[in-house]
Amino acid sequence: MKTLGKKIRLLRHQKGWSQEDVAKRLDISIPAFSKIETGITDINLSRLEQIANLFDMSVVSLLTFNDAEYEQKYQSELENVNKKLMDRETEVIDLQKKVIELFEELRQSKATA
Repeated sequence: MKTLGKKIRLLRHQKGWSQEDVAKRLDISIPAFSKIETGITDINLSRLEQIANLFDMSVVSLLTFNDAEYEQKYQSELENVNKKLMDRETEVIDLQKKVIELFEELRQSKATA
């Protein structure tokens, strides 16, 4: 059941929902939902149907949801985000260099004045 809980957590993150959001929608406590996600609690069929409906899926789709498919789907998006992050890091380094250069110029101009 741990893999089912992992799938549910992955779907919850995909929707941008907190555990509290899902627990409220399922009309259960947050700790009860947390136990579902961690695999501590086995899920009965009615709860499974309720969770599947929450994610607009059939029970079969929920049970067969594949993490690898999810990863493939978002791999290019992740690569784009990483590239943007690297570009931003380069910009920050360039700006830091410029600040240092300006500081040195300012210090030299004060020393000669």
